[in-house]
Amino acid sequence: MQIYVDADACPVLQQIEDMARMYVVPVTLFCDTHHVLHSDYCELRLVDAGKDAVDIALTNRCCAGDIVVTQDFGLARFVLDKGAYAIHPSGWRYQNLSEDEAAHREEVRKRIRELQQPWKRNKERK
Repeated sequence: MQIYVDADACPVLQQIEDMARMYVVPVTLFCDTHHVLHSDYCELRLVDAGKDAVDIALTNRCCAGDIVVTQDFGLARFVLDKGAYAIHPSGWRYQNLSEDEAAHREEVRKRIRELQQPWKRNKERK
C-alpha cells in the first residue's frame, strides 16, 4: 500500500506525513512546477505544469489498494476505477462516482469558489 497525494493545493500535507511516518507507510506527493514543496519523509514527484498533468501522472502511478488524497472529483473517479481508495483532505471517502456526477460536483465547487472571491471595486458598486 502506498499513499499518493495531489499536493498542489492539499491543506493537510503535514498531517498526512505525520500519520504515514507513524505507521511507516510510503507517501508520494505529486505537484506541478509552479509549487515548491519540501519533505524529509515523502517522495516528491514534480510534473510539468499543464491542465490535469498532475492528475494524469498520479492516475498512471497508483494501483489497486493504494490511497489517493485529492480534492478533485475527476481524479477521484479515475483512481476509484483503478481500485484505489480516494480520500478527500477533509477525511471523507469518495465512492462510486459516475462521470456525470463527478463533472457536476466539480462545476458546483468551481462556482462556489468564484462566488467567494472578493468583488473588484468599481464606480457602480461600492
